[in-house]
Amino acid sequence: MLLLLLMLGSGCCAREVLVPEGPLYRVIGTAVSIFCNVTGYDGLAQQDFEWFLYRPEAPEAALGIVSTKDTRFSYAIFGPRVAAGEIQVQRLQGDAVVLKIARLQAQDAGIYECYTPSTDTQYLGSYSGKVELRALPDVLQVSAALPGPRGRQAPASPPRLTVHEGQELALGCLARTSTQKHTHLAVSFGRAMPEAPVGRATLQEVVGLRADLAVEVGAPYAERLAAGEVQLGKEGADRYRMVVGGAQADDAGTYHCTASEWIQDPDGSWAQIGEKRAVLAHVDVQTLSSQLAVAVGPGERRIGPGEPLELLCNVSGALPPPGRHAAYSVGWEMAPAGAPGPGRLVAQLDTEGVGSLGPGYEGRHIAMEKVASRTYRLRLEAARPGDAGTYRCLAKAYVRGSGARLREAASARSRPLPVHVREEGVVLEAVAWLAGGTVYRGETASLFCNISVRGGPPGLRLAANWWVERPEEGELGTAPAQLVGGMDQDGVAELGVRPGGGPVSVELVGPRSHRLRLHSLGPQDEGVGVLGTDGKVLGDQVALQLNTAILSHPALDTLFVPLLVGTGVALVTGATVLGTITCCFMKRLRKR
Repeated sequence: MLLLLLMLGSGCCAREVLVPEGPLYRVIGTAVSIFCNVTGYDGLAQQDFEWFLYRPEAPEAALGIVSTKDTRFSYAIFGPRVAAGEIQVQRLQGDAVVLKIARLQAQDAGIYECYTPSTDTQYLGSYSGKVELRALPDVLQVSAALPGPRGRQAPASPPRLTVHEGQELALGCLARTSTQKHTHLAVSFGRAMPEAPVGRATLQEVVGLRADLAVEVGAPYAERLAAGEVQLGKEGADRYRMVVGGAQADDAGTYHCTASEWIQDPDGSWAQIGEKRAVLAHVDVQTLSSQLAVAVGPGERRIGPGEPLELLCNVSGALPPPGRHAAYSVGWEMAPAGAPGPGRLVAQLDTEGVGSLGPGYEGRHIAMEKVASRTYRLRLEAARPGDAGTYRCLAKAYVRGSGARLREAASARSRPLPVHVREEGVVLEAVAWLAGGTVYRGETASLFCNISVRGGPPGLRLAANWWVERPEEGELGTAPAQLVGGMDQDGVAELGVRPGGGPVSVELVGPRSHRLRLHSLGPQDEGVGVLGTDGKVLGDQVALQLNTAILSHPALDTLFVPLLVGTGVALVTGATVLGTITCCFMKRLRKR
């Protein structure tokens, strides 16, 4: 007896059955789990458990529910449900079980007792634990909400929405409860693959608001949440709104709203007492790559040099307008006839509508403009032979991500559009001479050149350059020529360096007459002057280079340059020089 009293006083080896602290509030129609475990026991490690229910109307009557050792333990009112698996006891380990009720019924309310038959050598401690379970009516409501300040409830049939790639996908959900106890709602938005059955295994969470008001997100959307593309907000007492910015192809699917109700048990833990789900919408994402199309016109073109060239590009498809969510750029590319590939850029309008010219087109009169909502025009004010080739219009579509960053989503090229520039024949003639015939050391030599042009396209302009070749051992053409001076097709003078280092001036003295003046002549100016004329159409060479030699010879303190005349004729196609003529009437220097 003394030993027993000591054991009771110290609490040593006393059996204790533990169940949750009550009362527990659960919702009718939901699943319920009640845990039970035993400690301080003697005997086998695997203990048995028996569950009883005491209803409020008969608090003294113990109704057997289910047992771990006797399959015939259940009373008649529970027998069919136990046999069907709706009520079962599941062993967690040798000394712990959980009672599971698949669908709570109103008559399931009462006090539940977890009893453990004794395996101890002595009857010592507590052999059962009791917890009260109360049933609450199911008052949780979830539905889709239409856009609007009050979040009108959507019709029963979920709508089918089409969102353009890059646009915002916004969906609303109404979730409310009128449970008389203090509860919290957790609301989450999820997506299932198109045509996939709805369930926890197929539903991918996008974003949700937990019962403690913390925002959580599905793994595939974590980066987009951090970038601000995924947002979740609560509007009013019962309306929740999800926004997915910069819609992508993978965002297509069926969207659901799931609301779960949570209550805090007496032990401080939170338990889910209800969950409902509503279909919000079937969402299709219209990708830009499937819609973007480009057409060009007006068809194959044949024009002459100097004539304007206009080409139109039309961008079509079910595309979102440029602005907050999408942006577009349009450009023209040209490849010479027979050349592979799309060719080089001629001109383009970027996503901000700013135009630019491609390499090699700087300085030309080229306009790229938007003439209608989706129509763009390329205009070359004066075509050149080198503009012949195959033209394509290139359109690119971009979507705006977080921070207004642009991401290229699609691009499309038009069919090739051939452009032909007619060939033009050009005949140049040049006459060069030394004014006065004889000049002396220290004086100024004036060299004139008259150029005549026959044929060619309108707007043809000329450039003339003067070069000098120094003879080596009496032979000409063995040393490189040196630019002395010239004038480009715009009348802008360009001065080189004389062999003697003296001053040089060039000028246009007539529509087709050029003059080169060599000031303060000296013996170092001995050599052969070479006149080069280039036919220019808006800056491109279209004719031959005609070289006319002017021989100079120092004799004591005088310089004598005889009158020389050179003429040449050549037919030029495009920018190709078909022939050159060098007129040198004296191959060697001679004394006067």
